[in-house]
Amino acid sequence: MSKQAVDTAQAAVGRDAATAPADAGDAGYSKDLKHRHVNMIAIGGAIGTGLFLGAGGRLNTAGPALALAYLVCGIFAFFVVRALGELVLYRPSSGSFVSYAREFLGEKGAYVAGWMYFLNWSTTGIADITAIALYAHYWSLFTSVPQWLLALVALGVVLAVNLISVKIFGEMEFWFSIVKVTTLVAFMLISIWLLATRHPVGGTIPGTGVLADHGGVLPHGVMPVVLVMQGVIFAYAALELVGVAAGETSEPEKVVPRAVNSIMWRVAVFYVGSVVLLALLLPGSAYSAGESPFVTVLSKIGVPAAGDVMNLVVLTAAMSSLNSGLYSTGRILRSMSTAGSAPRFTGRMNRSQVPYGGILLTCGVCVLGVGLNYLVPADAFEIVLNVASLGVVSTWVIIMVCHLAFVRRAKEGLVTRPSFRLPGSPVTEVVTILFLLAVLGLMWNDPEVGRKTLLLVPLIALLLVGGWFRVRGRVARNADDARGELPDTAR
Repeated sequence: MSKQAVDTAQAAVGRDAATAPADAGDAGYSKDLKHRHVNMIAIGGAIGTGLFLGAGGRLNTAGPALALAYLVCGIFAFFVVRALGELVLYRPSSGSFVSYAREFLGEKGAYVAGWMYFLNWSTTGIADITAIALYAHYWSLFTSVPQWLLALVALGVVLAVNLISVKIFGEMEFWFSIVKVTTLVAFMLISIWLLATRHPVGGTIPGTGVLADHGGVLPHGVMPVVLVMQGVIFAYAALELVGVAAGETSEPEKVVPRAVNSIMWRVAVFYVGSVVLLALLLPGSAYSAGESPFVTVLSKIGVPAAGDVMNLVVLTAAMSSLNSGLYSTGRILRSMSTAGSAPRFTGRMNRSQVPYGGILLTCGVCVLGVGLNYLVPADAFEIVLNVASLGVVSTWVIIMVCHLAFVRRAKEGLVTRPSFRLPGSPVTEVVTILFLLAVLGLMWNDPEVGRKTLLLVPLIALLLVGGWFRVRGRVARNADDARGELPDTAR
């Protein structure tokens, strides 16, 4: 992004600052996240458990065409984050899309957005602690330790770290992301060397011959590729963290555009590139849902320690994702609490300006995930992945609907769009929304997990409606109090 565009965006932020409605949930935060923190949080959001662990089972199911699924979903993920980035430059907020939903869709919209995001990250947290336990079982030292106990220990460690301060969170995510990026680059270089030298990988000669000998790009047909789409969407689920983190940085107008624009090439290189290399090294049948595909490859090239190192890295990635989930839900729930649509205790902050109430609520749901690991350890990851996909899709749809409402108000002259904009509006938003809804609908074709997940939608809707009737009185009172505190010129 050019310097002129950044300066224009900064000026637009300044103009709208006086007219945009403030979010009471933004008060009290420090501005300790630096450019390098937000930039690496964006990278970390694009590289997580969905790639390091989930790609193994999806390669087995869909074959090499999985790379195309990552590319298509990655493009729509970029549209979502680009729309969110424009909203952030209009008005940075730690409440992120929940705050924007409140402004453009009303309190009901904010209520649905917040609780569906909570569903997303609380179940993603379960997926993360499940992944951590699975990774730990790779080593014989932990084989005899129950999966649920490893999950509980991981949750306790990340919770303790997350409660210290946002600066510590930023530093952790910075170094976690450095480790993930460095490792992926190293893996890709090793893979290219294996392809160039045709070095055997577990008795298989890598190259296009692997595809030809095992059914080509679509060994199981088109439908398995379509069915894994919801899992691929889950892999990109943390990209919206950029919008949340912007509320705790002092220069969002400079940081956010660069972080958002860099997401597209990260998707192309890290996701699509990695899957293509994995498909050229081993047939899809060699990979499994219970082991990282990167560990599978490195363990087969004759250097056992390589698998150990890679397993440690992907375990770090899962810890990073869990850390990010606790961070983001804490901020989102605090924004909801100030409006009255979340329990009051989720709005509490500690001396380090960390909203510990919301973080503890998310951890409470993750503890239920420990029980899931106890009851069905073999299926825990896939079960929560599909439930989390419901939260991801609904969150992204709400972001695009908010952006449509924002653009409409801009055309009416009520708000000013920054120069950093989502291209192709409103067509881009509509196409993205239709794609995301189609992904949900396609889950019906998966009778084992996907169909059962969709059957949860009426239950979730019923819970949301019941919850709204319970909190709507408090929401109305809080809104009246907030209007009463505004000066006449701001009403």
